[in-house]
Amino acid sequence: MYSSHRRVPKLIATLAAVALVSAGCGGDSGGTKDGIKLVKKDELTVCTHLPYKPFQYRNKSGDVVGFDVDLIGLLSKDLGLKQTVVDVDWTQVTSGAAFKANKCDLGMGGMTITPEREKSILISDPYFDATQALLVKKGAYKDLSELKGKKVGVQSDTTGAEYGNKNAKKYGYKVITFDDSSLEFNAVKAGTVDAAINDNGVLYDFAKSNPETEVAAEFATNEKYGFAALRDDANATKLMDQLNADIAKAKDNGEYDKIYKKWFGTLPEVTQ
Repeated sequence: MYSSHRRVPKLIATLAAVALVSAGCGGDSGGTKDGIKLVKKDELTVCTHLPYKPFQYRNKSGDVVGFDVDLIGLLSKDLGLKQTVVDVDWTQVTSGAAFKANKCDLGMGGMTITPEREKSILISDPYFDATQALLVKKGAYKDLSELKGKKVGVQSDTTGAEYGNKNAKKYGYKVITFDDSSLEFNAVKAGTVDAAINDNGVLYDFAKSNPETEVAAEFATNEKYGFAALRDDANATKLMDQLNADIAKAKDNGEYDKIYKKWFGTLPEVTQ
């Protein structure tokens, strides 16, 4: 995933959203559930950076919904807890700062598992296969090789940004960095940039709702997503083990497939 999205008075937007609690905001003191210590009593608090549709985003009612939300919902239901989402800068999740500051119990966000991130945070078992892709205006370009002298958008602190920067010199395009995925994708639609690189799942979702754009190419980056928590912490490890067990159970009993189809319109491909 990702990591670059930011908005106007994020704090105001966060406070206004029914399903959100502002990062660092005061509230009930922590509690314990099934031997697991929680940031807030009777709540499973999850940090992310909005929006990253269809993994997590705010719907028209102001609720935070999405594929990741439903998967962590398996854990919150299992523990009998309300799931509360906190909108923070993405780097707070990937660096582990949000967990060290006791802002949340878990982190989500279509996060690609990388060796660098594993040094900073505890990461769950892989739960989703992804790759990088290229968004363009329909019929404009077919691949990076056609973008010499053009502007290519990326989202900061994402594997898409790493891929875009890595190939910029080879293909001769200029990288334009955005804080939010929505800003990045809409820049393609508006013609501010000629193309955008990001995870295939979010790009296909955007193109579906914006038919003047299309996903022109995918790149073999073979990425896998994971959820995040505090590293080297027995309590966080216990919570993550339970999340891994709940997702594994959902894959066995068919619940994972139902959630997947709900958000992507198809069943997951079987990987060897």
